[in-house]
Amino acid sequence: MLLVGNGRLITQNTKCPYIENGCIAIENEKIVDYGTTEEIKKKYKGYEFIDAEGKLIMPGIINTHMHIYSAFARGMILNGNPSTSFLDILNNLWWRLDKKLSLEDVKYSAYATYMDCIKYGVTTVFDHHASPYVAKESLFQISEVAKDLGIRTCLCYEVSDRDGEEILKEGIKENIDFIKYCKNNNNNMQAGMFGMHASFTLSDKSLNMCVEAMEGMDTGYHIHTAEGIDDLHQCVRQHGKRVVERLHDFNILKDNTIAVHCIHVNSHELDLLKETNTMVIHNPESNMGNAVGCSPALEMIKRGITVGLGTDGYTSDMFESMKAANLIHKHHLCDPSVAFLEVPKMVFENNRKISEKYFSGNLGIIDKDANADIIIVDYDSLTPINENNINSHILFGVMGRSVDTTIINGKVLMKNRKLENIDEKQILSKCREVSKCLWNRI
Repeated sequence: MLLVGNGRLITQNTKCPYIENGCIAIENEKIVDYGTTEEIKKKYKGYEFIDAEGKLIMPGIINTHMHIYSAFARGMILNGNPSTSFLDILNNLWWRLDKKLSLEDVKYSAYATYMDCIKYGVTTVFDHHASPYVAKESLFQISEVAKDLGIRTCLCYEVSDRDGEEILKEGIKENIDFIKYCKNNNNNMQAGMFGMHASFTLSDKSLNMCVEAMEGMDTGYHIHTAEGIDDLHQCVRQHGKRVVERLHDFNILKDNTIAVHCIHVNSHELDLLKETNTMVIHNPESNMGNAVGCSPALEMIKRGITVGLGTDGYTSDMFESMKAANLIHKHHLCDPSVAFLEVPKMVFENNRKISEKYFSGNLGIIDKDANADIIIVDYDSLTPINENNINSHILFGVMGRSVDTTIINGKVLMKNRKLENIDEKQILSKCREVSKCLWNRI
């Protein structure tokens, strides 16, 4: 048993949201008890005790849309004119990079990204992967890295038409093989979804192939949806309908499907998302960086759609994305009163709901029998903390680099900002070597 206490405990649990000097008792992979430090230490004597020293103790953070394959774009300089549209960005950057990835690149991209996640307090990651010329075994390569580091993850492969039918078929097979692998292993640390790029890169024939492959799989799709205006224009021009309508017609929308972005959608499409219980992921920093528009995420929440928050590979720091989400909607709607309640709901309530579609037990919460994914955050408040202002302190006072201890599935993966049982410097040195070779190929 492990005790984590002597800290300001934020539970994200409505029964007991905040304990001034709180403590958690962990046995194996579960939280078995929580309360004041005094009562928990008295109840469970003689066990290892991690002293939070007055810092925040809170549930691990969940990122519901990530792109590990994009990691080695950081610092990369490409020849050519600057990209002036979202399609330019795809063609000039991401679709040039993913074509050149080797399985070794995939492996070290995964190490770099997952290590960042652990250091920023992210304990569960939903990744959407692409490496068209090494699609086969790519999810399994990422899976092995996640196992080595001990992070919880849900993976899928991004199927599209852009590299030809044979590669499309390889992507379909990789999704199905990994979904089956996870279901057979059933270890609650890894799960599989069926990934697709977007409506505008998938023909009707290809969508039918994906849907046929998914028969009997009992899992959902993970697809970019109406992210850029070109996705909408192509769909109307070629199919006579809007993006969400097209996905609905192929029965892709359902209660365990993730539709990412949903920026260029109308009221009818929001009704379809609501009727099918499809989950939507908001990625504010990526949307601003790609200049694709502002998601109607607040309107979706108002309508009862489950909207989570992701980073889209733009960063691994979910606290940073919370800040961006809070600001973009205020700015876009010219209303300073909005987003303060909705953004914490995305992160601490809806990301939990989304994760629990794929992992058993409770995630993202401190409660008895919840999964033991816990972080300690170095934040010494200059004003009082209480159950009514917790999210304000998180939003305005905490950043990813404030996390000093990360526990996933009951195991300490980082303590005092040092990753346990992994040579971080050696891994990053190898990342620099591998990424340099990748840049030269591009």
